[in-house]
Amino acid sequence: MKPRITVITLGVNDLERSLAFYRDGLGLPTQGIVGNEFEHGAVAFFDLQNGLKLALWPRNSIAHDSKLALQPPSATEFTIGYNVSSKEEVDAVMKHAKRAGAKIVKAADNTFWGGYAGYFQDPDDHLWEVVWNPQFQVE
Repeated sequence: MKPRITVITLGVNDLERSLAFYRDGLGLPTQGIVGNEFEHGAVAFFDLQNGLKLALWPRNSIAHDSKLALQPPSATEFTIGYNVSSKEEVDAVMKHAKRAGAKIVKAADNTFWGGYAGYFQDPDDHLWEVVWNPQFQVE
């Protein structure tokens, strides 16, 4: 297996609401919802960096496709890290996310390891960490 990830899919409860949050609120580029002609096919894709895509797909469609029972979501299963180049940029992104309708769960502050970070949740409670790490170069 090669060390690459091409799509990160988030299970959502309301595809239209989540599309609006990511497209209109956060400003991520998308062609909108595609696949409506298929049962369990409606999905929204967002282009990220270097060919990586973020997909929003209804949780019940993921359960159907994977043959797993629909399970309650958990905000602490994983985080999505959004690295920025300064503490000020962390604060700006957190404010932007809040204006978009995100729930701020931990205000940005200095971290124990020397960085600066805060957490917000999207409308489906997915946890995003906005972080400045002095060891990372962000373009």
